[in-house]
Amino acid sequence: MTDSSILVLTTGGTIDKAYFDALSEYQIVDSGIPELLKEARVALPFRVVELMRKDSLELTDADRTLIASAAREAPEARVVITHGTDTMTETAKVIASEVPGKTVVLTGALSPARFAETDAPFNLGMAFATAQTAPPGVWIAMSGQVFDGLKVRKDREAGKFVAI
Repeated sequence: MTDSSILVLTTGGTIDKAYFDALSEYQIVDSGIPELLKEARVALPFRVVELMRKDSLELTDADRTLIASAAREAPEARVVITHGTDTMTETAKVIASEVPGKTVVLTGALSPARFAETDAPFNLGMAFATAQTAPPGVWIAMSGQVFDGLKVRKDREAGKFVAI
């Protein structure tokens, strides 16, 4: 891997949900992240690894340890993680303590990437830009902003992330 390579770890969350009329509910399906990156014509080297397909409310401590381990053990120094928004900050805390010396950016979406009106492509683009320019540490790219991963929270009422 070159210094500019980015590892993308997918974990599920709203960004990878699809709506099934017959079930009247969302389900996490095959990740749409590779297609989004293809459509965006991302020119720098990257690889995508699907770790799991879970809503972030279903993530366990073991899942967070697996996410951190995958980021830590990867040859890439820059990592983007797609993640559900409800517990993104909890995973950021684990990564901050277990993944030293790498730039790790978590991102997701408040509506599925497969929807016409979604924040997914914009957030993913911000995460890629942050991974290339931010110093080592854990970051969250959401709501048109980049946050220190340890100084942010999701404001459910406002439908966005805010610094704390």
